This record gives sequence, structure tokens and C-alpha cells, in this order.
Amino acid sequence: QVQLVESGGGLVQPGGSLRLSCAASGRSVSIATMDWYRQAPEKEREFVARITSASTTTYYADSVRGRFTISRDNTKNTVYLQMNSLKPEDTAVYYCYTQIGVTNYWGKGTLVTVSS
Repeated sequence: QVQLVESGGGLVQPGGSLRLSCAASGRSVSIATMDWYRQAPEKEREFVARITSASTTTYYADSVRGRFTISRDNTKNTVYLQMNSLKPEDTAVYYCYTQIGVTNYWGKGTLVTVSS
């Protein structure tokens, strides 16, 4: 079993920055690909970013590429999402996700609100 706990959300003005964290417990996720997703009010959950186990490859949604950076610290079993130049349309609950074997694991999410 893996538990994922997101943190770092909050209220930020447009153009501001936040760093989200996803701490994994229960077992190491160092060999797992880790994703961030988000869900805005009344919208479908959407993919945001992905990082492979050795941090060798990252992927981003077109809407965040160049503004968001995903990274990980396998010694801390933690994945990060640095979000810069935030826009009101980035407002959403952000979720951490991984799949180990055939089991999907989701965190409960952290709310990011971008508003003046």
C-alpha cells in the first residue's frame, strides 16, 4: 500500500508562484513514475506533469509547459511541482498519482486558487 499526501496549496495572486509537495509513505516510490493531475471546478481531471523514476524524463501538459517544473527527491520519497507565472485558469485541486503494478494510488489533493 502507498499513501500519497499533497501539500503546499493556497491562495496566490496571478503571476505568483507556489511549490506543491507529494509525500509518499507505506513503501518507496523511487522506482515509480509519478504524476500530477488537477481538477478545476466543474471540469474533468486533467494531466499536468509526469516524472520518471530516475528523473531522466519529464512530460508536461501544453497548458503548463514552460511555467511548471516537476522534480523528485527519492531520498525523501517526495515529488514536487514548482508552479510559476500562475494564472487564474490554474485554479484547481492538484492531485498526486502513481501506479505500482496494477494498483492506482491517488492523494486527496491540495487546493490552489489563483486570484487577485
